Amino acid sequence: MEQLLNIHIEKLPEAVFLATSDEIQGLVAQGRTLAETLEIARDVARKLIEARAEMDNIPSLKQVPNVFDLTSFLLSEL
Repeated sequence: MEQLLNIHIEKLPEAVFLATSDEIQGLVAQGRTLAETLEIARDVARKLIEARAEMDNIPSLKQVPNVFDLTSFLLSEL
């Protein structure tokens, strides 16, 4: 299945290209040429999408809130 993805490409002072995307968190690709950068970005996007699909099939753990009450705990002797 093909998907369209918006990619931001920037030419860095080090004479390399950097690709990122706001649509896929974690997508960062770097290459010496524009074509190489796009190829790497495509591979990274594919792997991130596959990993996310696998994670969706795994039951998620309950999120721990930032603040919670601890009702009981074990305190060892000092």
